[in-house]
Amino acid sequence: MSQAGAESLLKTVIGHIVHECRLRGDAVSDTLAAFMVTAVVLDPRNGFNVDRTLTKDDVQKLEELCLDKLTEKCSPSLDTIKMQVCFDMNYTTKCEFLEDIHQSEESKLSPLCREITDSRVKSREELDGLYHKITTYILLRSAMGSPTDTNTMEEATAVLQSVFPQAELGNFRVALKRDQEQQLNELTMIVTGIRLFNKANKRGEEEVDIHELMPAVLQEALPVTSKSIANELCVTQTLVFKYTAVLEKLTSSAVQLGHSDVPIILLKQALYNGRQHEVFLKLLLADANSCAKHVEILLSDVSSQMKLLKETVQSKTAVPAATVFPLFKMLSKFWFELRDEGEFLNMLNKIMLRLQPFSASQTKIFSEAYLESLLEDSEVKTDEQRMLESSDNCIDPAPLKTQEWLFPETVNFEEMPLQYNGFCGYTLVNRDGLLLPGNPYIGVLKHKEKLYVFTSKEAAMKFALSPDSFVAEVAEKAKYSPELIQLLKLHQQFSCISPYSEIQPRKGLPVKPDIKCECGTQTEIHPVEKNIVKSYEWNEWELRRKALKLANLQTRVTVSVQTDLSHMRRENVTQTWLPKNAACQSKRDGASQVPKPQTFVAGLRGQRGAHVVKANLTRSVDD
Repeated sequence: MSQAGAESLLKTVIGHIVHECRLRGDAVSDTLAAFMVTAVVLDPRNGFNVDRTLTKDDVQKLEELCLDKLTEKCSPSLDTIKMQVCFDMNYTTKCEFLEDIHQSEESKLSPLCREITDSRVKSREELDGLYHKITTYILLRSAMGSPTDTNTMEEATAVLQSVFPQAELGNFRVALKRDQEQQLNELTMIVTGIRLFNKANKRGEEEVDIHELMPAVLQEALPVTSKSIANELCVTQTLVFKYTAVLEKLTSSAVQLGHSDVPIILLKQALYNGRQHEVFLKLLLADANSCAKHVEILLSDVSSQMKLLKETVQSKTAVPAATVFPLFKMLSKFWFELRDEGEFLNMLNKIMLRLQPFSASQTKIFSEAYLESLLEDSEVKTDEQRMLESSDNCIDPAPLKTQEWLFPETVNFEEMPLQYNGFCGYTLVNRDGLLLPGNPYIGVLKHKEKLYVFTSKEAAMKFALSPDSFVAEVAEKAKYSPELIQLLKLHQQFSCISPYSEIQPRKGLPVKPDIKCECGTQTEIHPVEKNIVKSYEWNEWELRRKALKLANLQTRVTVSVQTDLSHMRRENVTQTWLPKNAACQSKRDGASQVPKPQTFVAGLRGQRGAHVVKANLTRSVDD
């Protein structure tokens, strides 16, 4: 079957499954239905061949099997898959979540922002309305009170008038739209900072608890989120440890024969459900604890900023805006970051509540009394107790020189990505699906760039003798229990199955994966330079343009006209020789100094025929 045909068939099958489930009273998403189709095809017990095109009978059988599994009541396996889908479709990283939150906030405020920037007010009443809209925008963006509250509105208006008087609306209206939006954001930061500062100093000299300045969403979420997730994790781990102890007892050859009536398959499904719930809760708890630490850092920054502001404005009648406004904006920045932390904690708490119904089926099937009867006098060990018992028995890498082992001395040992989500693959295969966490301090096996951990030294030695066969058997176990694909992170081994957040119904039925590899070649652009055709043109549109130009020229006649401005004008070119540089060589210039003659004649005026006396007044050069 072609790829397009497989996609069309899969879309039809999924649509029919979702419709039938809805008729039976079960709401099923397309993602869940698509995964269940893949899981049913991969299960060897159903007899589907991925290399053969599905016939009409195969499609009908596939739909019936999927419907039976999706509408099954009190099934820990189905609840685990639903839990995985729910978590992957709702959980996101902190950066992605905050980005979505900010985009949603921008989209909600964009109509009001557009009203402000596009307004063309003329009358006094319209100016007052525009100023009121700006105040409302600042309140909604800062989330410090509601615009419907009269006291909050009056306070925000008073603060806004101190930094942006209503007389400034004229300059605001004539500015560019981009500049108006930027000014609105700056006014929001400044007004929010001033209101926070005023709230902290409302009691005068009395010191205000910095926790009282936290956003409302953070005040509600911070004290309860981490505690509620930790309590939920404690309850889940208690059940997990009991299921593990029961299965550990029942899967041993000495005890198994005496408990043939015990539903071991359901117990394993309940264990997988609890382990998956535990993994998700640990991830949520780690995010919540990280959030709480960041909140403490931000509160410390807010306290420091408050002290700096008090020192800046204390006992001063006027402070330059260039000095104090950046401090208010920084205080607002800490406020908005605290609000983001509160929103993220709220999201983590909601995910925890959404996961709770998917762990309820196991408690309905196995009551507390029933589990205690199965345990009898067996010891219920925690994961920490198991690791402490096995930590002293480390691997000796000398007998297994062909394998690479990593030990706690390795750099970033605690942060290494462990295969099977940290569970022991040997125990899963050897104990018929029993899930036990591996102990990395025994030694971590590195095989084909993947890291494996084990519950004991013996398990590590046996796994290391033939790791490929154990890896294949783990994948085979996952075909019978599809919830293990997500729990053990086996998506690479099942190329037709992606994480639930990436599953799309159009991806087609599971087929045998093609073997592909990346390759590249490097060649010269023009090995022989003389073979280049200069007139070659690869662009079809350029060729059409040239053809149209030639066709247009065929209907034209060359005409030349001389006008009054152009006649008797032509281009002239003359060739001249630049004068060459000439020089002559002569003696150097010389000079001598002689006395300057000065003569005085007396008796020239007065009597006619008087005696004239001539006096020599020339001075010597040495004088």
